[in-house]
Amino acid sequence: MSKIRGLLSQKVVKANQIIASDPLESPRIKMQDMYNVHTTSNNVEAVQGASIVVLGVKPQVLGMVSSVLKSQIHPTALVLSIVAGASVSFLQKALNHARIVRAIPNLPAQVGMGTTVWMAIPEVTDEERIKVKAILQSLGEEIAVQSENYINMATGLSGAGPGFVFLFIEAMIDAGVKIGFSRVEAQKLTLQTIAGSVELMHQSSEHPAVLRNKVTSPGGATSAGIYELEKRGMRTAICDAVYAAFQRTQELAELNQLPELE
Repeated sequence: MSKIRGLLSQKVVKANQIIASDPLESPRIKMQDMYNVHTTSNNVEAVQGASIVVLGVKPQVLGMVSSVLKSQIHPTALVLSIVAGASVSFLQKALNHARIVRAIPNLPAQVGMGTTVWMAIPEVTDEERIKVKAILQSLGEEIAVQSENYINMATGLSGAGPGFVFLFIEAMIDAGVKIGFSRVEAQKLTLQTIAGSVELMHQSSEHPAVLRNKVTSPGGATSAGIYELEKRGMRTAICDAVYAAFQRTQELAELNQLPELE
């Protein structure tokens, strides 16, 4: 639903141009009430006459959904898949459809601050690429890549990244409580510190090491804290976490290939 909100708020499409499909009645009612879009529980009905089909289902139900949609999407329509781990070749076989764009948005897309890495196969026209770009920009930043391997890499970095950031935020808040702040105060201080630091880096365009050195006085409080983080391997732990997420994405991609489609 957050993606519908982004599309409408950025005026990429109008409400009467959207047909949303969901098997559950309560989400359909909510989408109708919030966005005044047409909804259905029938996936085939949802794709009839569509020029762009956004495929956004859980990987574990992709086999069932694709079996229903196979050969049902008009050949000239574009399929924009945001299904984690589902390769272009798999989608082409599963849907019996050639025109595929694969994209991986991350969680902050819910508030229009996401990062989406995407790729289009050669069959996708320049006009369609412009439309895809507009759709993804309604969710935040977008980066077009040429190789599908970058999609898995992005899943490990920007896809899993919010989870790492939230863990860091949680630890900072807990530390604030430990030294005497209320949890509300600690959360406010932590969130503003992180948001301000990110905005400063955006505006200054300086390397993070340069900005870190500016706040790290010799023998000071920041220096003492950074020493502890480095001593305990924070930098290595983050690198290992991203790489582990990347490797797991590759494993899941292999698991998501249905044998009967090979």
